[in-house]
Amino acid sequence: MYAVIKTGGKQYRVSSGEKIHVEQIAADVGQEIVIDQVLAVGNGSELKVGTPLVAGATVTATVVAHGKHDKVRIFKMRRRKHYQKRQGHRQLFTELQIGNILA
Repeated sequence: MYAVIKTGGKQYRVSSGEKIHVEQIAADVGQEIVIDQVLAVGNGSELKVGTPLVAGATVTATVVAHGKHDKVRIFKMRRRKHYQKRQGHRQLFTELQIGNILA
């Protein structure tokens, strides 16, 4: 069984027992959270798609860790104008262990 969930402005296809990195969630390590924004639930050849959400469907997940992604380097330059700008960014993430998917 799998589900398509929405969190942090992004969509993820998840199944039970899977670990995923999502945008940072304000929760402690080891805390169980419930994601109620479920867009679709599938089981084999059967698929239930919401409009926009599947009514009554939830996904439970446990927070495993918090961290930062690899650095993204940003470089801006204007030719012939003596302008260069260097910048870096590390996005925060939360690692989730997917538990039950309830349709």
